[in-house]
Amino acid sequence: MTSRQFSKLATRVGFWCLVAVVVVISVFPFYYAVITSFKPSSELFRVELWPSQADLSNYIQVFSQSSFIKAIFNSVLIATSVVFIALLFGITASYALGRVRFRGRSTVLLVILGVSMFPQVAVLSGLFEVIRGLNLYNNPLGLILSYTIFTLPFTVWVLTTFMKQLPMELEEAAIMDGATPWVTITRVFLPLMWPAMATTGLLAFIAAWNEFLFALTFTLTDDQRTVPVAIALLSGGSAYELPWGPIMAASVIVTVPLVVLVIIFQRRIVSGLTAGAVKG
Repeated sequence: MTSRQFSKLATRVGFWCLVAVVVVISVFPFYYAVITSFKPSSELFRVELWPSQADLSNYIQVFSQSSFIKAIFNSVLIATSVVFIALLFGITASYALGRVRFRGRSTVLLVILGVSMFPQVAVLSGLFEVIRGLNLYNNPLGLILSYTIFTLPFTVWVLTTFMKQLPMELEEAAIMDGATPWVTITRVFLPLMWPAMATTGLLAFIAAWNEFLFALTFTLTDDQRTVPVAIALLSGGSAYELPWGPIMAASVIVTVPLVVLVIIFQRRIVSGLTAGAVKG
């Protein structure tokens, strides 16, 4: 084996070793949560990489709580609504910012990007007053509004970047055929923007599904809470008295839908993240 071949082999081995380390670091916490969720309470603090028995008592305990079932329904409703609103306003705003020339367009984009940089805690008190003034406290609409405020800037920015890359000839042909701007968006651009919409929609869904601070602040009763708050409010005393089994089971339950969505839309996500041209 020549030195050049040895160097290539060493580089390849080092690369795959690095990939293996990254995969283990990324996947192991979720894997350990899964195996812990199948352990009975008496074996929770015994470290093992494979459970000796599968115990479903933690999942039965979680699903027996009607408040947790209601929290899952609230999270699905709120996250789906946020994705729909963000994509609806994002696609129309991206058309205006990406295809229409007007003075100050770059400034508007920078302002939109700047809004997304504010941490949640910085606007919590002001947003709370808005939610209370609109009589949306302890209401799913209040969470939908607050999540949309933080999700929309990122959605608009990504979709605008993608919209700018679409060929101008498509829009000119639509205008020549007498298409209105709305028809151009829905009939011409929308089919081409599915990869970007899948990417931004999934990221918006994950952000709304996992959000905790607003959900904790803007809700009061169990029937209006989302799953992150429902998991956090599982009763318990000290660290050794916390119901770690049910907590792990609940965490697995709310994480699996996200994993399934990523698997389903993985091709569109990759296409949306790597899109740089449109095939003619």
